[in-house]
Amino acid sequence: MNILEGLNDAQKQAVQAADGPLLILAGAGSGKTKTLTHRIAYLLAEKGVWPNQILAVTFTNKAAAEMRQRLWQLTAAGMQTAHAEHATPPRNFMPWMGTFHGICVRLLRMDGEVIGISKNFVIYDEDDRQGLIKQAMKTLGIGDSSIKPRAVSSIISGAKNQMIGPDEFARTANYPFQKNVAKIYVEYEKQRKSAKALDFDDLLLETVRLFKEAPAVREKWQQQFHYILIDEYQDTNAAQYTIVKGLVNKQKNICVVGDDWQSIYSWRGADFTNILNFERDFSGALVIKLEQNYRSTGAILSAAQNVIAKNKERTDKKLWTAEGEGAPVQIHQFYDEVEEASSIAARINASTAVGVRKPDDFAVLYRTNAQSYALERALLQAHLPYHIVGGVRFYDRKEIKDILAYLRLIYQPNDRVSFSRIANVPARGIGPTSVERFTLWQAASNLEILEALMRVDEADGLTPRAKNSLRHLGTLLNSVRQLAIDGAEPSVVIDEIVRKTGYLAYLRDGSPQAEDREENISSLISDAKPFASLEDFLAEAALMSSVDESAKEASVTLMTLHAAKGLEFPVVFIAGLEEGIFPHARVHEAGPSELEEERRLCYVGMTRAREELHLTYAASRLQFGQRGYNMPSRFLEDMGIEVVQSGASVKAHTENDYFQDMFQVGETVQSAQFGQGEIIDVDGLAVTVRFSSGQTKKLNVEYAHLRRV
Repeated sequence: MNILEGLNDAQKQAVQAADGPLLILAGAGSGKTKTLTHRIAYLLAEKGVWPNQILAVTFTNKAAAEMRQRLWQLTAAGMQTAHAEHATPPRNFMPWMGTFHGICVRLLRMDGEVIGISKNFVIYDEDDRQGLIKQAMKTLGIGDSSIKPRAVSSIISGAKNQMIGPDEFARTANYPFQKNVAKIYVEYEKQRKSAKALDFDDLLLETVRLFKEAPAVREKWQQQFHYILIDEYQDTNAAQYTIVKGLVNKQKNICVVGDDWQSIYSWRGADFTNILNFERDFSGALVIKLEQNYRSTGAILSAAQNVIAKNKERTDKKLWTAEGEGAPVQIHQFYDEVEEASSIAARINASTAVGVRKPDDFAVLYRTNAQSYALERALLQAHLPYHIVGGVRFYDRKEIKDILAYLRLIYQPNDRVSFSRIANVPARGIGPTSVERFTLWQAASNLEILEALMRVDEADGLTPRAKNSLRHLGTLLNSVRQLAIDGAEPSVVIDEIVRKTGYLAYLRDGSPQAEDREENISSLISDAKPFASLEDFLAEAALMSSVDESAKEASVTLMTLHAAKGLEFPVVFIAGLEEGIFPHARVHEAGPSELEEERRLCYVGMTRAREELHLTYAASRLQFGQRGYNMPSRFLEDMGIEVVQSGASVKAHTENDYFQDMFQVGETVQSAQFGQGEIIDVDGLAVTVRFSSGQTKKLNVEYAHLRRV
């Protein structure tokens, strides 16, 4: 088989440039995986290199498996097998192809004893690590009320990725929190080593130590690997970078493939300057640019290039396509997030209804998980199936289920399931045994839960501490319930729950996910604004959370921009292109480097689109329970594209049309969320509407955006 068949000139050059250091700058959609695979096939078939002399590193096991399968089909051995395209490669084919972590496990199993690592070491995952951190904190007498194990785990992981050990970490710790984390780090390492265990970060860190402390071992592996190939080089961290440099021999036959324009993982230790500095690290390196794009239209590539061109720290490339200009990139302006989501759903519905597109042709991307709620609701109301990639549906997220449990218990004071969920969330010293004993006594006493909490001193079998905690919980719940009884809107009730329970402090555990969780709570408060009654809001939440999601059904894809890397779709919507949303508000604190990463993230999102790209922003958006008015994202201006279509309400209606309380019984109104309906009751700012869908909703006109028909 001709290994060069089907390759363009730049790809052929990259495949045949066998010796010496090689940097392949592969633009989005330029066929980098194909090039890398054909390069390995060329080494095997044309250069006579043995499979075990090639080290090929990918960033996921799935990518390694797919590359191994494609390589098997390309090689003579594979082609001699009947139906090779369907055959599974033998286990010993390309034995050194895998992820950094997988390769390091093998190296440490074989040679780790040289530096005191047992051959039968166990590998701790994230749950194991947090469990050991809890033990370390217990040993040190450090409580978890102010320091969360999850936060400590994240900090230790970050330190290890930067190759900072516990002693060095302790030397640079200044504040009490850092000093406590340093103590935990030391104790964690002590207990981990005692258990003969390595966590995932140790797999890299100990391999670095192996090469540093055992030069003979490093030289052995340098002689073993005649050729080294690294995929996604822009995503390597400090430890991975050091491992690569340690394995390169005098021939310097190292080939790295990547695109600094698509480096979006600095928050987990990736350092895109590794690829920028490749020519400095390996003098005389050949640089080949893969600039022909096989995915997107010319219009999409041009707009994306205009965005990334604003970055100062980047390589220079110019992507092009032979597929023509295609449809123009469209920017849509809307009044608010509800109209934005409804319009996206309507566009998808219009295309699928006439058979022009299928639901799985569409992807809707957003900067933060909290944005998914309005989109989920709009797709449900349009009867469009959807699934979320790399995330959980809004009403299935833990923090949302926690707050809803509080609301349900306030609404129905005998809801035992909800009580069990929140009794000790946030932690208040009510353990599972205390909950069980309390609920048994409460049921036997024939008391509602909230009443039983206030009379808990009458219960037997509970410690004084548990009784005190339960009584305080009862006081909290009853005060919030009274607020609801007095007519407070659901958003106000939620805000009170969050404030009185200290739930936000509970979420702020120092983990990378903490900010997303906090934004989800804020989104829940915002989404409750249109509802005037707790009953209606809980009914809506129940309907949203009970939707059956079928993975087999063709469906619209929802995901964050980070989760979209490596994927592609015929039609892509990127929602929420506003200052403070995308780019994220943190760029104002973090400075130019953070803004450049946000711009790279925008580029990644735009280049997921093959045929159509729609970018949307809202003139106003509910955030943290308040309506804000953000400027359009600077990225839109970077593109040099005019707004080609605006939401009808932006031009046709003033803000006063939305904030009116002069509705009358019998009037027909239009809601962006629920459709058309008739007002059947008016009570101040609260109106009850019977919608054509059959639903009856009590809504707050200040937030429901009702319009007279």
